[in-house]
Amino acid sequence: MVGVTGQFRLDGKAALVTGAGKGIGRGIALAFAEAGADVALVARTKDDLDAVAEEIRAMGRNAVAIPADVTEIENLGDVVAQSVRSLGGLDILVNNAGGVEQLGTYTDMTVSLLESAFRFNVSAPFELGRHALPHMLSRGGGAIVNIGSMSGVQNERGFLPYSLAKSALGKFTQLAAIELAPRVRVNAILPGCVETEALRGFMDAMPDVREGLRTKTPMRRNGTPSDIASAAIFFASPASSWITGKLLEVDGAAPAGLFPNNSPDL
Repeated sequence: MVGVTGQFRLDGKAALVTGAGKGIGRGIALAFAEAGADVALVARTKDDLDAVAEEIRAMGRNAVAIPADVTEIENLGDVVAQSVRSLGGLDILVNNAGGVEQLGTYTDMTVSLLESAFRFNVSAPFELGRHALPHMLSRGGGAIVNIGSMSGVQNERGFLPYSLAKSALGKFTQLAAIELAPRVRVNAILPGCVETEALRGFMDAMPDVREGLRTKTPMRRNGTPSDIASAAIFFASPASSWITGKLLEVDGAAPAGLFPNNSPDL
């Protein structure tokens, strides 16, 4: 009988992680390998993927680097197919890649920018899941983990396209969970302020912002990729076998309005 800690293992599982070259995606991919999974790594920059793949192989796990832009929706079926060919199947999908071309308020936005945000944060996870589903079902079931954002549940000026798209990703998570149960579980993680390479560069240039974020967060620190990776292992593993359709806030209990915003009143 597998004990409680054994429920968090991913031995014999095959996972596909998008945005896996850096930051949160890299952290999740490495954590999955440490837990026993083989991992298909998807991102735009091949050099980043190759570096992560080498780290995973050094752990004794299989890894395949698949350079791809998830906003090229028409190619995502091939991305999943290549993952399955390389790993021998697919049990776990982590939709981590996301973002926006431009942040801004309602008056700054255009339909084109809004559609771009939805393509990156909603359409890509939708299409990847659609292609992954038959492979998961052929192995008895699986788990989909969507990486959303606290911006999807908080109301802040200046984040309209990003917040709206991440909110839609959360609702998609809940609806897909109901439709795919009981064989495939679908959950989402909503990170708060996580110090990735990109955010660290911004904070290094504005140390007062970093300190402000830290002091306003009840846990008195910003998040790390490993904080999100731990939650991802939970949702991907048998440890959460009776949990689906949930949005887990991993944010140090931070309130809305952490980032400085100078959007003027109309």
